[in-house]
Amino acid sequence: MRKAHFLGTKIRALRKRNNLTLEDLSVRCVQFDAENAPSVSYLSMIENGKRVPSEALMATIAAIFQKDINWFFDETLEAEPIAVAPKSTGIDGMPLEPGFLFSGEQLQIAIPELLSQTGTTGTQFAHLLIRAHQETRQNRFPDLERAAESIGRKVFPLTLDDLLGMSKRAGLRIRWFDRAASRDRRGAADSMNTLLRSFYEAPNVLWINRKLEKVPQRLKYDLANHLGHRLLHDGDGARAAQVSGDRTQARHPEAESPQLDAKDILYAWRDFECSYFAAALLAPKTPFRQFLARHRYSIDSGKRAELSPGLTMRRMTSVSPYPHWHYFDAYPPGNLRAVYRGNGIPLPWGNMRMVSDPCQHWAVFKMLNAADGSPSAQISVLRSGDDKRLYCCESVRARDAAGNTHVMCAGIDLAPALIAQGIDPVETTNAIEHSCNKSGGVGAIPVTARRQLEAIGKILNIGWIADGAARVASIICPRSRNCPRDKHCLGKVTTRRKTGQDEMRAQIMQAAKD
Repeated sequence: MRKAHFLGTKIRALRKRNNLTLEDLSVRCVQFDAENAPSVSYLSMIENGKRVPSEALMATIAAIFQKDINWFFDETLEAEPIAVAPKSTGIDGMPLEPGFLFSGEQLQIAIPELLSQTGTTGTQFAHLLIRAHQETRQNRFPDLERAAESIGRKVFPLTLDDLLGMSKRAGLRIRWFDRAASRDRRGAADSMNTLLRSFYEAPNVLWINRKLEKVPQRLKYDLANHLGHRLLHDGDGARAAQVSGDRTQARHPEAESPQLDAKDILYAWRDFECSYFAAALLAPKTPFRQFLARHRYSIDSGKRAELSPGLTMRRMTSVSPYPHWHYFDAYPPGNLRAVYRGNGIPLPWGNMRMVSDPCQHWAVFKMLNAADGSPSAQISVLRSGDDKRLYCCESVRARDAAGNTHVMCAGIDLAPALIAQGIDPVETTNAIEHSCNKSGGVGAIPVTARRQLEAIGKILNIGWIADGAARVASIICPRSRNCPRDKHCLGKVTTRRKTGQDEMRAQIMQAAKD
C-alpha cells in the first residue's frame, strides 16, 4: 500500500475508459463481493487519493477490470493517455452535394415521387427517418427519460396496480373490448395473425383488449404507452392503434391517400415517443441499469420484473454504459419489423422487401427455424467487401400477442471494447475468421481470441459474450451472392460478365492501343 500513489488515478482512468459511473462501479463491486463492496462516496475518495482500499476491495476491482493487482501498484502511469473507445460507429451518411439538388423544395417534390415509384409507404419512410435519428443519438433521449421519471419517480419494478393508479390520476378512463386475432389469408407462406391490442379515444378514453389481461407484461406496456400519449400530447388522439402482427405497417385509417401524407410522419414519430416513454417508465434508466448489471444483461432477466424480452433488449441499447449496440426483431420468412443499428452493423436481408439471396447464417434468421427457442449467443465475423467486423449477439424466439412466432436479437460491436483494453481488433477478427474458413465458414474460436472475449465479457459485464465465445463462430455477410467464405455457402457461384458502358469503353480503348 506504500506504492499506492497512482492507485486512484488508475482506477478512475479504467472506470472512464469503460464508460462507468461511480454508481455503476459500486454495483459491480456488490456483484463480486457484497460484504466488502464500497459506497459511491467511498469510491470517490479512493479515486481522489483520500482513502486506500483494503486488499479484498482491490482484488474485486482488479477482477472487474481484468487487471493483475500489481498493475495498480507499480507507481507508473501509462506513457500515453488511456484511449477511450470511439463513441459512435454508426452508419455513415452520404454528402448531399450539389447542395441545390438537395434543397428543401426539391426534396419535397422528389421524396413523395420516389416513395410512390418504389412502393414504399409513408409509414415505412417515417420509420427510416426515425431509425436514423435514433442511431445518430445512440438511442439516448433524455427529455423522454425525464418525462417518464416525473410520473414514475424511478420506481422499479412497477406493478400493474401502479400503472392503473397512474392512469387514473392522469384522468384516463379505461374501457375494455373483446376482439380475437384475425388471420391474414393473403398466402399460406405469408399468413399472419393480427390482434388489435388497444387504441386511444380523445380526450381521455383508453380502449384495451381483454386478451391482454392474461399477459400482465403486455398490458403494462400498453397502459404505459397510452399514458405517454396523454402526458406528452395532451391526449389529442392523433396516433395509431397498438397492433400485433400487422404485416403491412399500414397507414392510419384517416390517411388513405396514395401519396405521402404528413400524418404518416406525425403518427410514426408519436408512436416512437410513446413507446420510448413506456420503456423508460417501466424500466427507468438508473435502477434498470443496475438491474441489468446484477443479472449480467441476461435476456431472461426482464421476466423478474414482468417485462417482455423485446422491451428488455431494446432498453439495453439505451441504458448500457457501452453504446455500441444493435437490435433486430424478425418475423418469418425474414422480414425485419424493428431495427436499431447504433454500432453500424450493415442491414441484413429482408427489411422492406424480400431479396433472392439471403445470408442464412445471421443468428436472428437461424433461430426462426431452430428447434430450440431458448436464448442463444453467437460470435460473428461480418464481411462486407474488405470491411471486417466482429460482433456478439444473443437471440431469443417468442410469440407476439397475436400468436405469431418472431425472433428478437440484441448484439454489440466488440471492436471498441477490444481497443479500450489495448487489443488489436483486426488481429483478433482475422484469427477467428481464419479458424472459421478452415471449417467451411463455421469454426471454433482460437484459444487466445476466446480468452480475450471472455475478458471483455467480464469487463462489460455481459454474460452472453462468454457463452458465445464457448461456441463456434460464424462468418456472415449482407448478401449470400457476395459470400466471403473460402467455401462459398451457396456452392460454386458464376460471376456474370460485365456488359455495361464501362466495359464497352474499356474494349474500345484497348482495341485502339492494339
